[in-house]
Amino acid sequence: MNGADTAWIIVATALVLMMTLPGLALFYGGLVRARNVLSVFMHCYAIACLMSILWFVVGYSIAFGGGDSGYWGGLDKLLLSGVTAESLSGTLPEILFFAFQMTFAIITPALIVGAYVERIGFGFVLLFSGLWMLLCYAPVVHWVWGGGMLADGGIFGEVGVRDFAGGIVVHETAGIAALVLAVFLGARRNATTPPHNPGMVMMGAALLWVGWFGFNGGSQLAADGGAAMALTVTHISAATASLTWALWEKVKFGKASLVGMVTGTIAGLASITPASGFVGPVEALIIGGVAGVLCQEAVNLIRNALKIDDTLDVFAVHGVGGIFGTIMIAVFGAGAWAAQLGSLVIVGVYTLIVTVVLVFVVRIITPLRVDEETEVNGLDLIVHGERAYDVSS
Repeated sequence: MNGADTAWIIVATALVLMMTLPGLALFYGGLVRARNVLSVFMHCYAIACLMSILWFVVGYSIAFGGGDSGYWGGLDKLLLSGVTAESLSGTLPEILFFAFQMTFAIITPALIVGAYVERIGFGFVLLFSGLWMLLCYAPVVHWVWGGGMLADGGIFGEVGVRDFAGGIVVHETAGIAALVLAVFLGARRNATTPPHNPGMVMMGAALLWVGWFGFNGGSQLAADGGAAMALTVTHISAATASLTWALWEKVKFGKASLVGMVTGTIAGLASITPASGFVGPVEALIIGGVAGVLCQEAVNLIRNALKIDDTLDVFAVHGVGGIFGTIMIAVFGAGAWAAQLGSLVIVGVYTLIVTVVLVFVVRIITPLRVDEETEVNGLDLIVHGERAYDVSS
């Protein structure tokens, strides 16, 4: 065990958890109507709790178990069997590696929340998210990171697929699942309502930005120069994408908005994620610069041309950003084109199939969409019995 590595990954684990709670919750919560903000908080919080338990029970074993199959890790680490304070994963206590990876298993299904806010049943959210994490996310983790993120693992690692911190594993899977759910749900009854609290959106984005240092820098699994470089290129990409998104808004619409600028931040962060361990600052500047325009145009395409109400633009920002960053690894010569593109196609098709099947199955058990009265009056009061704001007090 290396004490410096262990200390850094403890901090990185806390940072990644902060990305979901409270970062993502605030970012998404500020973007919806005031009558639905608590439902967004509830989705993020409940998903964090449920994924933690499922990851402990079986998810970690599926992703990082020692099974002979390259397709899944088996059940030898069910309920963390054999994982003690003394057992190691590289230079880290394995229990810490488990906890670090648990925060990834939390935020990936939580990202999908942005596609279905303001109109989905709470029971569907929990059942779908749990099954999706186990049947889609955990197997993909094993394909790409089965040997422990930096080591070759699973069927993808063996052929040289490069995904440092989750462009394929996290952002592509969540983005595609979000798009599928948006299609099945259909548009909101009032899809033109502006964000109720842009200040909350900015605070959430800022927490995500800081937490992303743990997400990408921690994926080095060591306290070394590689972690420092991953952290640095993450920051450069985020800053550049924020500016290019705002500039492109100014060119197209005459004004640069706060919500747009911080959405650009997330686009830059998602885009650099897969490449953050393989590129330098100049490449990060290019990735962020393109991401701010590319993801914004993806938003316009999905909303205006395809007429899909992916409410908070999960696919356009996370899906497109993660796919773009994965391709840029090959563009900059850090990975093979065939491996990068092939992995994107395989994971994309697999995610699409699993998500569609789960939607059909889960909605038999619990309703996919709330009724019209609940949607019009807001999920906060009718579903959860609470209001975010009491204007009379």
